[in-house]
Amino acid sequence: MSANPSEQYLQEWKSRQSMAEKMIPLVGEMYRERGVIVQIYGRRLMNSTTIDIIKAHRFARQLEGHELDLARSFEMLEVMSKMDLHGPARVDLGKLNSQYAASGEGETISDFLGRELADIVSGDFGGKAPRDVVLYGFGRIGRLLARLLVERTGSGNKMRLRAIVVRGGRQGDLQKRASLLRRDSIHGPFNGSITVDEENKAIIANGNYIQVIYANSPDSIDYTEYGINNALIVDNTGIWKDREGLGLHLKSKGAAKVLLTAPAKGDIKNIVYGINHQILEPGENIVCAASCTTNAIVPTLKVINDEFGIHNGHIETVHAYTNDQNLIDNYHSAERRGRSAPLNMVITSTGAAKAAVKALPELAGKLTGNAIRVPTPNVSLAVMNLNLDRPTSKEELNAFLRKVAIDSDLQEQIGYTASTELVSTDMVGAPHAGTVDSEATIVDGGSCVLYVWYDNEAGYSQQVIRVMQDMVDLHFVDVPA
Repeated sequence: MSANPSEQYLQEWKSRQSMAEKMIPLVGEMYRERGVIVQIYGRRLMNSTTIDIIKAHRFARQLEGHELDLARSFEMLEVMSKMDLHGPARVDLGKLNSQYAASGEGETISDFLGRELADIVSGDFGGKAPRDVVLYGFGRIGRLLARLLVERTGSGNKMRLRAIVVRGGRQGDLQKRASLLRRDSIHGPFNGSITVDEENKAIIANGNYIQVIYANSPDSIDYTEYGINNALIVDNTGIWKDREGLGLHLKSKGAAKVLLTAPAKGDIKNIVYGINHQILEPGENIVCAASCTTNAIVPTLKVINDEFGIHNGHIETVHAYTNDQNLIDNYHSAERRGRSAPLNMVITSTGAAKAAVKALPELAGKLTGNAIRVPTPNVSLAVMNLNLDRPTSKEELNAFLRKVAIDSDLQEQIGYTASTELVSTDMVGAPHAGTVDSEATIVDGGSCVLYVWYDNEAGYSQQVIRVMQDMVDLHFVDVPA
């Protein structure tokens, strides 16, 4: 330590800021021009600030036990920028950084990256034409999906948000829709610029021309009039949940496939991405992305069952209140939900446990579930009380879940935190379907209690985007694999 530690820390901080600032244009060019997404342990760096990049490197302490070397990441990114890389691909700079450090640095960074990135050097994996996307309904999930689609616009993204469909059309409606996209009380301001074309009824977000279509029925629209063809229609209304109702969308000219962002009824496949998306067939034209809670709990349930076996269990969901509840006491067709949502904890039913079995048939008859709606507007918590087939310890269980979160086929779905101070607002915007709170884990022989946080809006929307990508045949090469 120098004689003047305050000056030393300040200089170190300025150095880190300088490197992070230099990384921003490199990350942007990699995505916009080559379709390569740069991330740190699943956290995308595109559109990030210098502080976001620094925090992403500090976040590695939660997983690796130490902070990532920002200088090494910058050096790696500089080398990558000079390589002939092509996407669509996702390069996890955090993992590459850690792997290089663990290798003992016996080779140069250039040689190391040349070997690790060989699969995405030269060639062009993204030759398919962009696919049109229409958001039918523009509520909480619809607007978050719009943000995610606009944020991802680039050469590696073959999904283009072309239109939103809403009811209404009254005076000032277009400005109101744009304002709700521009500002969000929970998720903050839109990252970019939004303008309105009143004459042509459109919203322009970061250069994306989004047609606003007013309609009262899914089968009453000619999308081709707006230059929209072979479109994936994402139904965010929750009004139509069976094959007959959702099939109305396919009667509209220009529509090709439908994805429901709510639990479906009948024989429609409920997809939890990462778990059972393999059952999707190329000709599948009506699909469901299940519920936010189902997406949050199923990945963790699967890995626990695969490793330890689940004899039986109960899932209690502590869920943020939703638009379905009343702000103040008023009539509601469901029991208890008529009482004021911001003032009460409300016991209610949930179909998440039953829905989980649709994705994990091996757990049939083993799970029960219930829910408590609480006076917070976003972020929920699943409390999973499980009886296992073999005894374990808190240390073993957490170590296993940490490894899954860092390096497995479910690393996008399962997050992991070792923070002792984390609360619900810290999870706003969390990209994983669910995040294991390792400090809260309880183990007693063959019984355990796991606490899994999830942003029931943003985390779920990320899962919806993944299903959408599968439906339009957009697949990324992940490096490291």
